[in-house]
Amino acid sequence: MREIVLDTETTGFEPGEGDRIVEIGAVELFNHVPTGRTYHQYINPERDMPIEAFNVHGLSAEFLSDKPVFAAIAQDFLDFIGADSKLVIHNASFDMKFLNAELSWVKMPLIADDRAVDTLMMARRKFPGSPASLDALCRRFNIDNSSRTLHGALLDSEILADVYLELIGGRQPGFGLTIEPARNRTTAVSEEWRPRPRPVPLPPRLTEEEAQAHEAFVAKLGENAIWLRS
Repeated sequence: MREIVLDTETTGFEPGEGDRIVEIGAVELFNHVPTGRTYHQYINPERDMPIEAFNVHGLSAEFLSDKPVFAAIAQDFLDFIGADSKLVIHNASFDMKFLNAELSWVKMPLIADDRAVDTLMMARRKFPGSPASLDALCRRFNIDNSSRTLHGALLDSEILADVYLELIGGRQPGFGLTIEPARNRTTAVSEEWRPRPRPVPLPPRLTEEEAQAHEAFVAKLGENAIWLRS
């Protein structure tokens, strides 16, 4: 199974108001394992760079002025993501909105919304009431994001790939609980395998801030919240 972990940087929040993509970064996974193949492209937005956006990603209009426009890289980008690979994106609706706007402007095929896997929604379902930003998830999963002083599409894609693998159960989906058939045994094992408690409990990963946020979330649910049931 091929998946593409993807991120974009833009000039703002709304393509309908003239905002454009200025950077795309993507990382290829095959069966949840990074293959080493990546895609990275800076893009000339053919407009100014608002200071608010520059403060996020550090890409100036001057730096981008000699980079190709989106029309020149659209086909290479579509070739990299392929026709049916799932696209793993944090806050997918934002990036998909921009990608399809850019593709529509150059009359290229749009990307189906159902191809997107939104890690923001995954994190909110898995950790209700807790912060779900990329930085917060890096702290939760002990992923090094010290080089992320500014947002960058390729770096964020590489970090998001690590976060995604943790969200789906670590680097070995299924937790390694599948038991291979016994070899060279003369007797069958009649007892069904069951998971056993860890000899040493794992240390808590919740920060104090996250614990308080969860406690406040549960309190809003009232006395019938499942966390309060014995």
